[in-house]
Amino acid sequence: MPERTPPVPDATPRENIHEQGEAASGVVAERFDGTAVTSHHQDVVYVDRGAWHAAAELLRDEQRFSQCVDVTAVDHLTDVSRALPDAVSPARFEIVGNFLSHARNLRVRVIAQVPDDDPTIASLTDLYPGVNFAEREVYDLFGITFTGHPGLTRILMPDDWVGHPLRKDDPPAAIPVTFKGDPLPR
Repeated sequence: MPERTPPVPDATPRENIHEQGEAASGVVAERFDGTAVTSHHQDVVYVDRGAWHAAAELLRDEQRFSQCVDVTAVDHLTDVSRALPDAVSPARFEIVGNFLSHARNLRVRVIAQVPDDDPTIASLTDLYPGVNFAEREVYDLFGITFTGHPGLTRILMPDDWVGHPLRKDDPPAAIPVTFKGDPLPR
């Protein structure tokens, strides 16, 4: 039976990973005005939407966050009592990016507030090409435009669909849906 090599120990002891995450998010907070950092076993950095792209670039180039594993949005239209850090002014939408550093074994979540009257934010596709489809999904379902995106078109809904289905503008079940085999089409 061949000898098994022992596993390589983590470069960072588990008890220091949270401290490293705080250091990474702290660098973002130091660099950009109006930034707030919170943590619940994963650092969360709230940045101004004007700093969204620059914060992602800083994480990639200086902090070795090689992946943006997801970009999504949240519509807080009906969420009047959400908890935010004191430095953050609430807006209707939040854009959320989850960044991963394989080299450092860290995750950092970056959140930017996006107002209802100007639902735009910079695209990260030039930094992280893998977010192309995630940004298109947010555009399609929430109506948030990513400036600088190479091909911002609908991805899930038909091209002639009016509106954005994950916005909380319409009451639940306002759009009648007929299911296959439904004896009473609506």
